[in-house]
Amino acid sequence: MSALVVVPRALRVCEHVLTGSLLASVARLARLLHLQHLWVPAATCWWHRRLCWILQLQVEVTGVFEPGALLVANHVSWLDIPTVGAHGTVAFVSKEEIRHWPIIGGLAQAAGTLFIKRGGNQAADLIEQIGKRIDSGSSVLIFPEGTTGDGYALRRFYPRLFAAVQANAGAVQPVAIRYGSNAEPDPVAPFIDNDSLAIHLLRVLRNPGIHVHIAFLPPIDPTGHDRRSMADVTRAAIAARLGLGEQPAQYVKLPRVQTASRTSASR
Repeated sequence: MSALVVVPRALRVCEHVLTGSLLASVARLARLLHLQHLWVPAATCWWHRRLCWILQLQVEVTGVFEPGALLVANHVSWLDIPTVGAHGTVAFVSKEEIRHWPIIGGLAQAAGTLFIKRGGNQAADLIEQIGKRIDSGSSVLIFPEGTTGDGYALRRFYPRLFAAVQANAGAVQPVAIRYGSNAEPDPVAPFIDNDSLAIHLLRVLRNPGIHVHIAFLPPIDPTGHDRRSMADVTRAAIAARLGLGEQPAQYVKLPRVQTASRTSASR
């Protein structure tokens, strides 16, 4: 794609990020003044939805988003966040480093993101926060692989955050995310290895029309499961939806995902 097309799209992304930063500042001010800011979830969904539209992501969705559940998804890219966030009010669990990213960190905090420090001894506090969110009727999404992959396989799911639903009434809803419109996963969408956000964003801008398939799978009752078995059952549901084999380390090419309905991200 020529620079004459990419540059205007990049400027639109910059405008959108600045708009989000302004909304985040207003939300922080409202909290400081103890004013109601019930508009924040709707504004966050709108922000994710418009970003998908600007990036020209072609989003297909099946299943029904479950409010008040622990959502569990495979992780391929930072694009996972706006594509899922555009379809429901959900808080994400993200690595601590993102809290300190310029502008993006402020947006994440304003949207209610929960942060986890790699190697930090804060799992108990985070599990408690997730449980409180679910108890209040909110949904929280975790990426239990702990990092992104290239779309060809699922890593083993870390089980510790599944403890958030063991002491609470919330269900666990698997979410299967796939990029690509044919038998091969999309090569542009994965955000892996030493990718930088700016360089990856440029690749996305130069390749409009990336297909994203999001499947909200039937919720799973955690009753009778410990956190390890809950992680394994959830991983198996996602693997089955994506057409992957059972071996965590085995890279298996994906078949095309058949979807029952189609929605495009709108402005």
